[in-house]
Amino acid sequence: MTGTPVPPDRDGPAPFTAEDYAARMRRAADAAAEAGLDGVLVAPGPDLVWLTGYRPVETERLTLLVLRAGHDPVLVVPTLEAPDAAQAPGGSALTLRDWTDGKDPYEAAASLLTADGRYGISDNAWALHLLGLRERLPDAGHVALTRALPMLRAVKDAAELDRLAAAGAAADATYEEIRKVPFAGRREREVAGDLADLLRHFGHSQVDFTIVASGPNGANPHHEAGERVIERGDMVVLDFGGLKHGYGSDTTRTVHVGDPTEEERRVHDLVRAAQEAGFRAVRPGAACQDVDRAARAVIADAGYGEYFIHRTGHGIGVTTHEPPYMIEGEEQPLVPGMCFSVEPGVYLPGRFGVRIEDIVTVTEDGGRRLNNTPREMAMVD
Repeated sequence: MTGTPVPPDRDGPAPFTAEDYAARMRRAADAAAEAGLDGVLVAPGPDLVWLTGYRPVETERLTLLVLRAGHDPVLVVPTLEAPDAAQAPGGSALTLRDWTDGKDPYEAAASLLTADGRYGISDNAWALHLLGLRERLPDAGHVALTRALPMLRAVKDAAELDRLAAAGAAADATYEEIRKVPFAGRREREVAGDLADLLRHFGHSQVDFTIVASGPNGANPHHEAGERVIERGDMVVLDFGGLKHGYGSDTTRTVHVGDPTEEERRVHDLVRAAQEAGFRAVRPGAACQDVDRAARAVIADAGYGEYFIHRTGHGIGVTTHEPPYMIEGEEQPLVPGMCFSVEPGVYLPGRFGVRIEDIVTVTEDGGRRLNNTPREMAMVD
């Protein structure tokens, strides 16, 4: 199996250029130097895609991008995959150092590094490869890239924001259509299948999750859609997203099959108010934790604080979950171009749950939602 360049989406935005990728690689190398690191080591995965446009198959064969300030970027790559790497969108900005089967790939990588250097390494690097490097350079140090450079991918440029907006609009269109399908008498997994089909219909190349959590299952924030038959009178949490044009969508709305009870309305209205408070807290210079505090205070003040059991939000970009995180203790200031979810919820064990989620981007004077479907409770059949 060989790696392949990431193809452009049909009828999508103009593809990123080799210079776009070269600029990202320079930014990563410079950020590493500013953080006191000797460089960045990038294994196959979302970081490599973002930096080079190259998505090789992840195998036991070592592929590793080496970025150091003041040096040209080098991609250590198996010889049989080198042609695909060279054809990647950012391939012309790379120097390829290929290795053949039977040779030591870790020696090839180690020769590019300082024996006692300290390097950021992408989170999803295989232990096999990290241990191979450490055997060759036992005095070198390594730190997870999201710990060393958590904001590397966090601030999006205009082209990235356009892609995120398009993904959000496709998720919104999916929600508008899913409200028209029957819910009562169908299994959760059947509605989840409808969500996946609609996301693809509206241009998603990848569906990452389609949560359909009905009745008591709604009290589990990450419930896997299953065999439960949705009944009239159920609250149903719908959380779905994936990738369009290489960038993520993620939205949640909570609907009701038939008429809700007074308590169900009250809890839904409470979560909607908390979500609005979290959104209103978004502004340049505010801390990530301020968004969490604003949303959480609304729920806590109403006496439901113990039932809001997760952070208020997570970043989104080439993956649907990435830094920054909207959680108590995260003091990272918000910067224009950051994109993240605002998704408070209340989960009443054995009864029902409610979550409302939009993707929000930080603007020069506040925030802008990338999801714009109604946040009021919708009744479905």
